[in-house]
Amino acid sequence: MKNKIVLEEHLTTSLNNSLWDSSGESARNGAGYMADVDFRLLDTSRRLDEMDEAGIAVSILSLTSPGAQSIIDKNTAVDFAVKTNNEIYEVFTSKHPERLQAFATVALQSPKEAANELERAVKEFGFKGALVNGYTNIGDENTAQYLDEEPIWEFWDRVAQLNVPVYLHPREPLASQRRIYEGYSSLIGSAWGFAHETATHAIRLMLSGLFDQYPNLTVILGHLGEGLPFMLPRLEHRLNMQHEGTGLGKAKKKVSDYFNNNFYITTSGHFHTKGLLNTISEIGVDRVMFSADYPYESMKTASKWFDKTLISRNDRIKIGRTNAANLFNL
Repeated sequence: MKNKIVLEEHLTTSLNNSLWDSSGESARNGAGYMADVDFRLLDTSRRLDEMDEAGIAVSILSLTSPGAQSIIDKNTAVDFAVKTNNEIYEVFTSKHPERLQAFATVALQSPKEAANELERAVKEFGFKGALVNGYTNIGDENTAQYLDEEPIWEFWDRVAQLNVPVYLHPREPLASQRRIYEGYSSLIGSAWGFAHETATHAIRLMLSGLFDQYPNLTVILGHLGEGLPFMLPRLEHRLNMQHEGTGLGKAKKKVSDYFNNNFYITTSGHFHTKGLLNTISEIGVDRVMFSADYPYESMKTASKWFDKTLISRNDRIKIGRTNAANLFNL
């Protein structure tokens, strides 16, 4: 299929490289793999060539994890987000506006400044929303603030006003909460821990009452929904059984109502036809979008699978292009 649109595609910046290193990922994934990833995160010409080879017309880019979310100092994080969005615009999107779009980086250490920066990036640079790398560190590396918590609602209020999506991207579990992974460090990140952390984060959003307050909010989940299309029916069943218990949150509707009305799912990094069909059966074909997860995954691998997977031509066009084109006004 030609003219596909992808939207979980990562980059880095000179500022980001000055703050973080990939030694941890190198230890887990291999030095050769991460050296190639680090090169591709910065390289624009290679990205465009690979888009052409894979039949991809537009990529919506975002800063690689953990980005602003793990910067402890609030003022440093706010400054980082502004400079990052400036660099993404100057180096990537302004030079190839017909091919490269972007999600804004936001520093939720200050929800007000995050809201202001999102608005600036959307209105000045034409960015398509925000991508948030999971929880935000507040105070120290073992203190997390999740997106459902009250201080963040000031940010969500602006998101609702701007009517743009927020991509909830995975992040490794807090260092203090990794006992179950001891001895199996390969599970902490993308192989397993990402999905568990992000799915739970998304459920918190559903139970918080956020979507009752702001019914037009749109949240995007990658990796075929981080397992939620399969697990959500069980969750809903057990929550119904616990209706007289505590800890059920403030939601006025069933979790499946929020999942079906406030969430979109991408195929990023999850190129499995049975999983795709299960996702479509739970959330509907109009809320599924193609993505690759470049450069951690290959555009060629993603496209080779998607272009031949056993779905109808109409569904392939919707997932591959028109759902994203409609959501992002492309």
